[in-house]
Amino acid sequence: MSISAAAPVSNGALWTGRALSAIVVLFMIFDGVIKLPPLSIVTETMAELGWPADPNIARLIGIIGLILIVLYALPRTSVLGAILLTAYMGGAISTHVRIGNPLFSHTLFGVYLGVILWGGLYLRDARVRALIPLTR
Repeated sequence: MSISAAAPVSNGALWTGRALSAIVVLFMIFDGVIKLPPLSIVTETMAELGWPADPNIARLIGIIGLILIVLYALPRTSVLGAILLTAYMGGAISTHVRIGNPLFSHTLFGVYLGVILWGGLYLRDARVRALIPLTR
């Protein structure tokens, strides 16, 4: 199926996709920005997760997250951004599994965010609908 033959979406579905994507973008902006200044809550939480309590490492992780969300938010690079954000969420999931955090509230949060991320992209991007046709 070509992109031009991708299943069209209604105006409501398009705006739902944009809203879902906005939820992910806003969350990731908050997550990235909070890691930039040397906040003690961030370094303490990183230490609890088994990461070094180093503000520079937190800053690096924050910058990576912000770059990925910019890629996701831009229509031209949104698919690449979604793929890279999925990998980023996989790292978060593996961190929570490794330290034995609760399954539904902590460990699967990255899965929830990934579903919202891809669902929003599916509804707003014909390329993804052509790649993954859920209807005939």
